[in-house]
Amino acid sequence: MPSAPTKAALGPVRRAFSPWNDPSAIPLIRFENVTKRFGDFTAVDDLTLNIYEREFFALLGPSGCGKTTLMRMLAGFEEPTSGRILLAGQDLVGVPPYRRPVNMMFQSYALFPHMNVADNVAFGLKQAKMPKPEREARVEEMLKLVKLESFARRKPHQLSGGQRQRVALARSLALKPKVLLLDEPLGALDRKLREETQFELTDLQVTLGMTFLIVTHDQEEAMTVADRIALMNAGRMVQVATPGEIYEQPASRYVADFIGDVNIIPGRYDAGEGDARLVSEWSDAPIKVPFAPQLSSGAETWLALRPEKMSISLDAPPPGTTNVLPGEVWDIGYLGDLSVYRVKVASGDIVKVSVANRTRLVERPISWEDKVWLTWSPEQGVLLTA
Repeated sequence: MPSAPTKAALGPVRRAFSPWNDPSAIPLIRFENVTKRFGDFTAVDDLTLNIYEREFFALLGPSGCGKTTLMRMLAGFEEPTSGRILLAGQDLVGVPPYRRPVNMMFQSYALFPHMNVADNVAFGLKQAKMPKPEREARVEEMLKLVKLESFARRKPHQLSGGQRQRVALARSLALKPKVLLLDEPLGALDRKLREETQFELTDLQVTLGMTFLIVTHDQEEAMTVADRIALMNAGRMVQVATPGEIYEQPASRYVADFIGDVNIIPGRYDAGEGDARLVSEWSDAPIKVPFAPQLSSGAETWLALRPEKMSISLDAPPPGTTNVLPGEVWDIGYLGDLSVYRVKVASGDIVKVSVANRTRLVERPISWEDKVWLTWSPEQGVLLTA
């Protein structure tokens, strides 16, 4: 009996996708100097942003940063105070929501409790007056896509949270919009189901070849699903980049601190003679850092250093080791896959170090109040000027 064909991995497709690096690429969505005010409050402040066809794009930021307002303006639920929003070259200002080629999936799912799954998915198709045979075929297609074919006759209250989320997704996709808007779509799911669904969403998006725009305050969710992330603060874009770039090359202390854990070490830049260094109160000796030609000696700067880029040891490193910071273990967090150590250094500041738990047992575990030495190589840090 022949074996079933192996499903091709979608990772290479995503890695090869980067139209934002092509000067000739035309964005599908363009926010052009968009401002939105509610009375005296500016929710979105002179924002310009391009999103490309087939991109999974994430708007990330804390509550009140303007990300949901931006999505609602694209959907047509809000109008910009000034600026333009273009979709496939069409100016959307003044176009009502029902005439825009976008659909929105809400955090609450907004399923009709008196309708079964199939009727919920078919609702928008009925409103669009799609003929019944075509409508039934589309509903079957959508339920198969989200793996709910056998649940077509169930009511929403007979489904789990994850299944209700899939019904809402199928309904949003049924009309095959140019853009699917996802407003905190996984917030109601438990952590394990949320993580599984994130990968299912990315696979679905690549398979359909659609443009997805997700709003979230969950940095891990944005890092998992998105081709690019726009981090917002106070109505403005702080940085727009791929997940890897935004994590490894943050544009500011705000970005470094918002995305993952980080140690921000203040100091003054010293070009030195051959080596670039940071003179900081955190360390008795100058800290070797990447060379920064844009900085002059004496300039105030900050070293962003991720906890996993550092090593921690009970044994003093050999003489000549680069970047040694002694300290005392102040607190420990055991997270199963890794341990997080909070180490108090001589200046009184706390440095975070994370270590993967690769083995079940260690001969001499690092414990509270232990004297330890932290080390890292110069290229592991990023110098920030803002």
